Amino acid sequence: MATELPDGIPRDLARQRAAQISDVHYQLHFTVTPHAPSASGREELRFRAGLLGPVLLDFREGTAANLTINGVPAPAEIENGHIELPANLIQAGENVVRLDFTAPVAPAGKAITRFEDKDDNTEYLYTLFVPMDAEMAFPCFDQPDLKGRFRLELTAPENWTAISNTAIESQSQAGPGRRLTAFSESRPISTYLFAFAAGPFRNVHEAPSLPGLYVRQSKFKKAEEEAPEVQQIAAQGIDYLSRFFAEPFPFPKYDMVLVPGFAYGGMEHAGATFLREESVLFRVAPTHSDHLNRDILVLHELTHQWFGDFTTMRWFDDLWLKEGFAQYMAYQALASIKPNENIWKRFYQSIKPAAYSIDSTKGTTPIYQDIGNLKDAKSAYGAIVYSKAPGVLKQLAFVLGEDHFRDGLRLYLADHAYANAEWSDLVQAFERVSGKPLRDWAAMWIRHRGMPQVDVSWSCDAQNRIDHFSLTQQDVLGEGGVWPVGMQILFAYPDRDAIRLRAELNSQRAELEQAVAKPCPQYVFLNDRDYAYGRFLLDDRSRQAVMGQLGGISDVFGRTLLWGSLWDSVREAELAPRDFLELALRLLPAETDESLAQSLIGHVATGLHRYVKETVRAEMVPRVEMLASDQMLHSPNQDLRIIWFRGFRAIAESEQGRAELKNLLAGKLAVPSVELRPLDRWTILTALIALNDPDAEAAFAAEQKRDNTGDGQKYAYVAGAARPERISKQRYFSDYLNVSSRPEDWIEQSLGSFNYWNQSELTLPFLKPALEALPQIKRERKIF
Repeated sequence: MATELPDGIPRDLARQRAAQISDVHYQLHFTVTPHAPSASGREELRFRAGLLGPVLLDFREGTAANLTINGVPAPAEIENGHIELPANLIQAGENVVRLDFTAPVAPAGKAITRFEDKDDNTEYLYTLFVPMDAEMAFPCFDQPDLKGRFRLELTAPENWTAISNTAIESQSQAGPGRRLTAFSESRPISTYLFAFAAGPFRNVHEAPSLPGLYVRQSKFKKAEEEAPEVQQIAAQGIDYLSRFFAEPFPFPKYDMVLVPGFAYGGMEHAGATFLREESVLFRVAPTHSDHLNRDILVLHELTHQWFGDFTTMRWFDDLWLKEGFAQYMAYQALASIKPNENIWKRFYQSIKPAAYSIDSTKGTTPIYQDIGNLKDAKSAYGAIVYSKAPGVLKQLAFVLGEDHFRDGLRLYLADHAYANAEWSDLVQAFERVSGKPLRDWAAMWIRHRGMPQVDVSWSCDAQNRIDHFSLTQQDVLGEGGVWPVGMQILFAYPDRDAIRLRAELNSQRAELEQAVAKPCPQYVFLNDRDYAYGRFLLDDRSRQAVMGQLGGISDVFGRTLLWGSLWDSVREAELAPRDFLELALRLLPAETDESLAQSLIGHVATGLHRYVKETVRAEMVPRVEMLASDQMLHSPNQDLRIIWFRGFRAIAESEQGRAELKNLLAGKLAVPSVELRPLDRWTILTALIALNDPDAEAAFAAEQKRDNTGDGQKYAYVAGAARPERISKQRYFSDYLNVSSRPEDWIEQSLGSFNYWNQSELTLPFLKPALEALPQIKRERKIF
């Protein structure tokens, strides 16, 4: 070839193809064989070409043969992940490309993944193409704005079940012990949204009014217990989102497939969402919050059917358009479906801390990230997209008003049905329905990194009325950013109802005249109900008042936000860690909100492990262990007993604490009415190993015999990563980088054990080589 073909998919190539190519149809036939290292395939690709010239198909890591273009044979040469279709064989109008191909199949690192179930020696295959791995499975135009209609045929063992984006159209014998399954043609979708799964899956709790739910056969009985709740929340979500978006469910059917060893929580393939099995079938004794978190996962992936699948970002620099909205709308939907669950409090707890912790560092990025080549799209994923973006969208809904926000989304979806859009299209839709100019707002929040810290200065006169109230903001990164911030300010009083004022801060400093002459408050909080995004620390006077009154604040959402602000003060060195810990230990025994108690216990553990001196930790740990043990055994609420069990497991380090952990393992001690599940037991073992308990290795060996399931083998690998030995760390680090067959969920789940809180000196030497290995990880592994 005269010109070297580009590596990956540069944006210029994508733009050229999007302008040149349209009306794409894929007819694919895959033949999959148990334990085979590859799948064979046949493809017929039809598309219309506008301008004449060579056309590049994307395909890598497989083989191609028997290529014909409009009936004319052509060389099926793969170069830099592309097959070039010569200009002299491309005609204006419709073109037909046919070829045979093979695609790799492996336990990890490939677009078609094999999972071997150690419990019953069965095998499962599934695809995962996001962001640009469809080209690892079949030749295609692997960019989101070249949507195509897919028609799939799959030949597999006759005892396997096949699931794809559309309903099964027909099934027939394909030789001894094999079956051909043909699926109906899909609506236009991007290549990363095409998918199939195959294996001895079973359909759980079939009901005509509910989405389908598939699970591997060894987990069928367990899934029968959980399926109705999962299917019901999905069905309620479809009803709510269809009404909210004024757009019916955009695909002919909806299934959920529980995929063992799945790399992410879920993936929103059009009409067939894949969910991580462990996120649905709990491996630990679950709490009420665990069930609600599962609801959020189901609703997040469901929202994508509209935001991501029906209307898709044109390019992965607008990844937040799908992920941010799916996250925000999952909470919006659940708040409507379960109005008594204080869902927006949970939104704050689950979303904001992760975003703030990244956005306050020099390593943060804007929500919008310039992706020059799709091979770099994996870099766009992270807390900024999944946590900051939904937090900013909540701010936008507050600024616009709920009705304008909803109507803007409806207009955006209607204008880009089964098509692609950019963030500017969404901004225009919001401007059209609200009449408000939003370009400056969007430019600052979407294209600028970091966040503001908003502070208040206030005073009261002799008549006990506010005589001064000013707001200021500063860029936490010191880069001069000034954000438009909309917020609701709380003025709290000991003997009267609180006053709430709406305020906007569009400059570095502003006087809030509407606050002047209001009664002098006990304290002020600038982000009441969590509408704004940023750091909102309490002023000194308010902080002292809050620390004295926090136990008496009955509004759990308000209480949660104030605790969050106090923790932010610890992180910003405005509040001594020990003062926070003492306050938490004093108030935790009376805290009845499960998710807030869990958050505070987590802060206590972090404070002990990361913020206070070793002498202070040694002094405080026995007290904390005693409190956690007492609450674990005697709290009247089962969810709280589970939360305190998890907290005790995370905090216990003294000889007495470790003895109690071993008694829990041995059955000599039990959490009342709570049966420890396998992962609960393995996490106890992880702690004992990390703390170098003298009985840890014997207990580890005993647990391996007790739990020799597939999950047990994974959890043993995870626990082993906690061994406080350099040779062990070196072995695991080498395994992470060099054993391509190691499943990604094994690695992901073991990283916390590898980096256990008391092993910083052991793991610090791996920091530099880990950073140097990031390009390799990005190239060879999935997103996370």
